[in-house]
Amino acid sequence: MSIKEKLKNREQMFGTWCIIPSPEVVNILCKSGLDFVLVDFEHSPVNFETAQKMIMAAHAENKYAVSRVGKLDDVEILRSLDIASDGIIIPHIESLDDVNRCLEFIKYYPQGNRGYSPYTRAGGYCVNADYTQNANKNILFGIIIESKKGIENLDEILSSPDLDLVYLGAYDISISLGLAGKINHPKVLEVLNLCIEKITAAGKIVGAMYHTQEDYETFTQKNVNFLVYKVDSLIINEGLEQVRTVKGVK
Repeated sequence: MSIKEKLKNREQMFGTWCIIPSPEVVNILCKSGLDFVLVDFEHSPVNFETAQKMIMAAHAENKYAVSRVGKLDDVEILRSLDIASDGIIIPHIESLDDVNRCLEFIKYYPQGNRGYSPYTRAGGYCVNADYTQNANKNILFGIIIESKKGIENLDEILSSPDLDLVYLGAYDISISLGLAGKINHPKVLEVLNLCIEKITAAGKIVGAMYHTQEDYETFTQKNVNFLVYKVDSLIINEGLEQVRTVKGVK
């Protein structure tokens, strides 16, 4: 079953952002029990060659790999899909027109105009008559709402029948509200809660990052089921906190 199908069935899926360009780190994370990893092209030095190996490392453990491209760009989206990402998340989406442009690049004809090569990892390295139809059906299409304009246009954005997932970029939303980094500020939480209510009411999947047990409980009570636990670099850094404490390192 695809990650898209599981999320649509309201299963809780847990993952983390991966900004370290390492298949080995991805493999370790997937062995730990995560359901998916998010390969981040926006805030990392990851290139497509390494990203394909990272995705293979996730798939080796029967886990999913979703890619966040750096921007709404046809080449980035195409290459991310051809290396067999199970889904695509596009940042900085602010309008229904943005969503429709994404669809053009993600979906094969007749839903879009994605270029087709059967000789990629996604295509199975050979001609498969069912591939394009299955890709249109199973690839998770997500966007990130992270600006005041995106929030203002959320109702319009949610009218797209082909949009699967809306991820809320809490840090960028806090910046857009003049509260940089204060993701637990009452004003930021008010906006996040309103967005979650709208996304859920529209029948879309809600995605968000959590850091604590309290965050997790809050989000799950609000039907957020695409749950992203921190970032790989932070997980490693915090994991070494005990070592620093024992050794007296500050």
